[in-house]
Amino acid sequence: MERKHMSAFALYQTLPSGLPSPIKKPSVKVAAKKKKTKDNVATAAKVSEFKAQMKAERKKMRKKLVKVGNREESPKANTDEAVGFVHGELLNAVLTDLAKFNNSRERASKLFQWLINPIPAKSFFRDIWEKKPIFVQRKNPDYYKGLFSTAEFDRILREEDVQYGVNLDVTSYTNGKRETHNPPGRALPFTVWDFYESGCSLRMLNPQAFSSTVWNVLSILQEQFGSMAGANVYLTPPGTQGFAPHYDDIEAFVVQLEGKKHWRVYNPRTDDEVLPVLSSPNFNDAEIGKPILDVVLEAGDLLYFPRGFIHQGNCLPDAHSLHITISSYQKNSWGDLLQRLVPASLEIAMEEDVEFRRGLPLDYLTYMGVQNSDKDDPRRAKFFSQIVSLMKKLTNYAPVDAAVDQKARDFLHDCLPPVLTPDELASSVKGAPTRWEAGRVRDVDLQITTQTQVRVLCAGCARLCSDGNAVHLYYTTDNSRVYHKEELKSFEIKTEHTDAIEFLVHSYPNFVTVGSLPCDSVQERIALAELLFEKGIIHSAQPL
Repeated sequence: MERKHMSAFALYQTLPSGLPSPIKKPSVKVAAKKKKTKDNVATAAKVSEFKAQMKAERKKMRKKLVKVGNREESPKANTDEAVGFVHGELLNAVLTDLAKFNNSRERASKLFQWLINPIPAKSFFRDIWEKKPIFVQRKNPDYYKGLFSTAEFDRILREEDVQYGVNLDVTSYTNGKRETHNPPGRALPFTVWDFYESGCSLRMLNPQAFSSTVWNVLSILQEQFGSMAGANVYLTPPGTQGFAPHYDDIEAFVVQLEGKKHWRVYNPRTDDEVLPVLSSPNFNDAEIGKPILDVVLEAGDLLYFPRGFIHQGNCLPDAHSLHITISSYQKNSWGDLLQRLVPASLEIAMEEDVEFRRGLPLDYLTYMGVQNSDKDDPRRAKFFSQIVSLMKKLTNYAPVDAAVDQKARDFLHDCLPPVLTPDELASSVKGAPTRWEAGRVRDVDLQITTQTQVRVLCAGCARLCSDGNAVHLYYTTDNSRVYHKEELKSFEIKTEHTDAIEFLVHSYPNFVTVGSLPCDSVQERIALAELLFEKGIIHSAQPL
């Protein structure tokens, strides 16, 4: 029976074609209200045509994809016995067990091992990472249970302020054409689920902003990668595809949560596309060759592929698909570091070395440059030799640590705030019992003494960096779960206190007494500890 209301897709079609992207905060006026009846009739016809196309596409897929679903599943993961206490445990049990570990680095290592089991992490990073895709088939639909679900997706739509283009994308891929159907404004369940019923895929961006479990997992994994860990959730109707073939600029871990999905992965087309700096445009099938991996992911399975590997996924006709893609290592290459390092090196070299300040040859324009590149001129060889000599000398002026600190500040800004274990919460400022009760403030006078044992909250939550003029302590404990919603937090550290901060950072995961901090006086030791405690950077061995 034909629907009586105008579908979400129809409403989208009535919006002006020149409407700016919602991410640029467009006007939220609904142009559909100003459309004449004949325009609505024309739009409804377009919608009917769209839905008819979707129906035809699904029939085609049934013929083609049922074969894929019935055939033997292709390459399974390495079955070497994996090292780790978390093999086969459900996520809630994993996170509970991880909270018992006293070291955030160890928590990160254990959680990553659980993610990729049964592949040992050591062999993964040696043989697979940045090199080739891998498919882990588990035959255990509950392996990732609790990470995210369609019910959680629905709850977020109902309870949170989800905005099209910012938190949610509505997409389709039919007849080789990829489209985004985002109207402006808030994504409400009625409209979103109508898009889904019309055959559109739903992509939730940065679900960690809404899901505490996803936040917890990513905040732990970011210490494993030393790089931002992000995520998107993808919900796809049966018999449809939401995205065109493409490659990304991140290392991708596709975690299948519900249903199943047919995936094809292709080699990079050229050497220039190996570990690319940027994601690709959309491709068509004629541009990408034959897949090197052709598999169906079912709930509990994992697919990993490095940046630069082209991929596409489509739903089989008999089941929907819900997966979360966990990503990392965006803009984290040697080249990205050198982009910071080389300009700084050159600036220092020109200040300190006269060789870099000497003038170019008077006649260099007569034999150098593209128009002179075919000349057989000995002056060209001499010119290149001088360039090579200066490039070699440039390394003597490279402020490598300063460039690494610049990268580190970017990482700290990207970081999610740490999710505290019950013990960490109880012994940190966020768990302090200070409150208003019975007409007065209680428990505000927490005492830190020289005997109080403290340590940084987690391994990567704080870092000392210098800009050449002053030393600042940057920290992640006040970061937002929404990417870059807040500026990176820092405060200046007195020169005489830098040794104490380094001592704290390097002592982790061990606790040290406040009295052991290398400061000039007892008062300074206690004052520094109180400052770090109030900022949420350190916690005590026992609740204060």
